[in-house]
Amino acid sequence: MNKSDLTIDKLSKGEVSSLEMSSFCVERMEKNEDLNVYISRTPSETILAQAKEADLAKEKGDSKGRLLGFPMAIKDNMCTEGVKTTCASKILGNFVPNYDATVVKKIKAEGGIILGKANMDEFAMGSSNENSAFGVVRNPWNKDCVPGGSSGGSAAAVASGLAAAALGSDTGGSIRQPAAFCGVVGMKPTYGRVSRFGLVAFASSLDQIGPITNNVRDNAKLLEIISGHDPLDSTSVDIPVPPYEELLEKDIGGLKIGIPIEYFSDALNPQIKKGIEASMDVLKRLGAEFTYVSLPTTEYAIPCYYVLAPAEASSNLARYDGVRYGVRRNGDSNLINMYHETRSQGFGKEVKRRIMLGTYTLSSGYYDAYYLKALKTQKVIREEFSEVFKKVDIIISPVTPNLPFKIGEKTADPLEMYLSDIYTVSVNLAGLPAISMPCGLVDGLPIGVQLIGNHFKEDIIYRVAHQLEEALSLNLPDPCK
Repeated sequence: MNKSDLTIDKLSKGEVSSLEMSSFCVERMEKNEDLNVYISRTPSETILAQAKEADLAKEKGDSKGRLLGFPMAIKDNMCTEGVKTTCASKILGNFVPNYDATVVKKIKAEGGIILGKANMDEFAMGSSNENSAFGVVRNPWNKDCVPGGSSGGSAAAVASGLAAAALGSDTGGSIRQPAAFCGVVGMKPTYGRVSRFGLVAFASSLDQIGPITNNVRDNAKLLEIISGHDPLDSTSVDIPVPPYEELLEKDIGGLKIGIPIEYFSDALNPQIKKGIEASMDVLKRLGAEFTYVSLPTTEYAIPCYYVLAPAEASSNLARYDGVRYGVRRNGDSNLINMYHETRSQGFGKEVKRRIMLGTYTLSSGYYDAYYLKALKTQKVIREEFSEVFKKVDIIISPVTPNLPFKIGEKTADPLEMYLSDIYTVSVNLAGLPAISMPCGLVDGLPIGVQLIGNHFKEDIIYRVAHQLEEALSLNLPDPCK
């Protein structure tokens, strides 16, 4: 069996059994522990027992779950009943939820097997997966490089065959950037398409859960399964979920694709630019039409995001005080000291930095100068995208300006790290859907192309992505073989 066999299609058609697929993932887990992909793992014997049960159920025709026996990883900021959910933070090191997040519940309802909880940047704050209290995740293509963040564990798990698919969360690029760095497919859906109930919040108005897979078809299937209105999430939108997979083959001839001029500046690695241009050539041959568009506020997206997201984080993370749940540190029997010791020891450097930044921008005298101004900028960004989508059906762009960087290369300069999100944060600020998919290899490392759609137009994104994937026929090698 090969990593290319880890697909929902092959499992549902009986070309590969759940036991074969799960055994492959378990074996990979044991051989590649140095990747540090998982924070907690389901015991191997439990995984294999569930796989055997799934195969038996198929033989008897007892179950019709669309993911029956499919082995998946879950990012460790999604609640899992009876299993630790740490958000890669010391402050939640002993937190065991008594319920499942809605997306986890849906995966289980369809027969999916949960392999474990994937490593991540602490509280999803980071672009390299170096901020985890449980150690850095390594990129399976080059173990000296980062896998991207914050869903680095989820992306690395799929890329290395330690999971057949995974769920990640995306607040400013946290699914798409690691997907690009690891050579897999990652979708950030429209805000409100997927329930956030049970997702530990970073920035509530920006967070969204999405699938990370080996191919576009599996991604479309998974998004269809986890999408839909949820009364437990007030931001969940009650809009019908299209049959994404059924629409994959629909002709893309005549579709208008926009090229944002601001995204192809000199800051973009020329080899990444070349890979994206090659993808454009393929789409032209498939009948798509291209036109240049402008998003002038792109340069303000990073400062806007790093005002709004930390502001929401400072509010969301105020609940971690050592009183109700999570870790408590002694403070000489003084409540204020206990708060201080718990948060000082429980939160990592990056989380503290963002809490302080967010608290500052929300404080008296600075609210209007920073937070209010950022909200007005966000509105302009949304309006710009809205105007562009009156002219085009989809936007094509880079995912990141550079190739996967070396571990430790950018940790000394947080601002340089933040700039790696330049092509992704605008999508979250506007609440739009976007996918990252592989478009080639450069110096043995994957590069990705981003396709951005209008609100709730994931079906168009998937159509273009699937037909581009088929035409490119990359067949990337197995990095862990």
